Amino acid sequence: MTDQEEQSLKETKRKEKSIEEEAERLAKEQVRKNASLAREQAIEEDQKERKTKRMENRAAEDIEQSTRDQARKKAHLAREQAIAKAQEARKLKAKKQTRE
Repeated sequence: MTDQEEQSLKETKRKEKSIEEEAERLAKEQVRKNASLAREQAIEEDQKERKTKRMENRAAEDIEQSTRDQARKKAHLAREQAIAKAQEARKLKAKKQTRE
C-alpha cells in the first residue's frame, strides 16, 4: 500500500469517525431537548394545577366572605330594628305618662 493510499484510508476513517461523533452529538442533543421540553411541560402543568387550586380557594373564600357579610348586614338590621322598637316603646310610654 502506498503512502497516498494509506493517507486516503486514514482520511476516510477520520471522516467516518467524525460523522459518527456528529451523529452521537446530535442524538445526545435531541435527548437533552426532549428532557428539557418534558420538564417545561411538567412545570406548566403544575402551574396550571396551582392556578386552578388558587382560583377554587379564592371562589370558596369569596362565598364565605359573602355569607359573613350577609350575616353581618342581617345582624345590623336586626339591631337597628330593635333600637327603633325600643325607641317607639319609650315614646309610647312617655306619652302614656304625660296623659296620666
